[in-house]
Amino acid sequence: MFTLAMRSVRQRPGRFAATLLSAFLGAAIIMTFNSMHDTAGAPGVDSVSSETLSTAAGVVGGYGTLLVFFAVASTLTVNVRQRSAEIDLLRCSGATPAQLKRMVVGEAVAVALVGALLAIGPAMLGGRVLLDVFQDSGQVAESVDYTFGPIALYSGLDITVLAAAGAAFLAVRRATGGGRRSRGRGRKLLVRGSLALGALSIGSTFALSSTDAALMAPPAYGAILLSVGLALLSPGMLRALLGRLPLRGPSGYPAVHGLRARAAQLSGVMVPLIVFIGMATATLYMQSAENDAIDAAGVPKSVDAKNLETLNLTVVGIIVVFSCIMLVNSLYAATTYRRKEFGQQRLAGATPGQVLGMVGIESLVLTVTGVVLGTGGALAGIVAFTTVRTDSVLPDQGLGIWLGVVAVAVAVTMGTSLVTAWRVLRVPAIDAVALAA
Repeated sequence: MFTLAMRSVRQRPGRFAATLLSAFLGAAIIMTFNSMHDTAGAPGVDSVSSETLSTAAGVVGGYGTLLVFFAVASTLTVNVRQRSAEIDLLRCSGATPAQLKRMVVGEAVAVALVGALLAIGPAMLGGRVLLDVFQDSGQVAESVDYTFGPIALYSGLDITVLAAAGAAFLAVRRATGGGRRSRGRGRKLLVRGSLALGALSIGSTFALSSTDAALMAPPAYGAILLSVGLALLSPGMLRALLGRLPLRGPSGYPAVHGLRARAAQLSGVMVPLIVFIGMATATLYMQSAENDAIDAAGVPKSVDAKNLETLNLTVVGIIVVFSCIMLVNSLYAATTYRRKEFGQQRLAGATPGQVLGMVGIESLVLTVTGVVLGTGGALAGIVAFTTVRTDSVLPDQGLGIWLGVVAVAVAVTMGTSLVTAWRVLRVPAIDAVALAA
């Protein structure tokens, strides 16, 4: 099976392009920030610079690890789902579930390893740029030299390969029908745990003082956990919403029917969308409120405050990049996979405009659902932070930040779906059905 996996990767590399891109970017981010650990541990680095670099590596490296897993898992899940016919054929030919797992995991490990190795050069350049940013802002001494060492290299390779292997194992386990009951119980446990820990983390904010250095951490982590919990609940909520949407006509009815039938499969789209909106909105609003509070106090920003702002903006940037990659990969693959469905609809009398209208309505429903749930998770953390930090319930920044985050989500979701559907519809309907058969 390992030989079959390597042959599959060599013969059809385009199939693994999304996984390779996710692994490459994930490894680049992990190695870039973990190189700050190598730099902090070099001889002659002062304690303040070392603490700044180690904090950046620890915080962003942790986020990066989680995002790498989710990004690779998202692309691999779609990849395995699209290969269901191939997997069924192999099973009918005598392949056991264990052999199929080894094949898919072998493919994922090989692709992830290539992506991680390709990321070494960009990570070294990114680490130098990051160190320059810290030095230009006065957070790290000018005398500190950049070091790319074993911590960065091995963490990037190990985390990326392990994330790919774990994600591939889970994806093929679902495809072969293994562990359905345990997966359902595990999902419920994860949902309850995320919501409970999120509420507990946000509630602990009120036990801190307005000047506490760690004030932003509990509401930020709470907003993240709530967003994750709501994202996992989103398929069920989407089904409930679809039952009440009064959409009719040649585009509206098929859109509602298709979303209801594919609600469970849309988690690959809803999870990154909701987590992106929740994390980005909460972090940006809390950082803006913190900046206003410091300005109102009339004191200069401390090194710790500068470090926190840099980390928050960096984390948001990483979230934006990875969430967009996950959304684009998931939407592109899911829409391309529907080539046969679109062809059959056109052969039944639907026009290309009506099919595009259906895709547009589906994307709009998904976007609105993601915005509502993501905003709910973010709002809980924002209210807790601003209440303690500024004695007001809501921040003074207005809707500008939220509208910017929503605009990115709408552009990525609607744009990817419609552009991909338009490209699919350029293929004649008879050819689309024949190619997908």
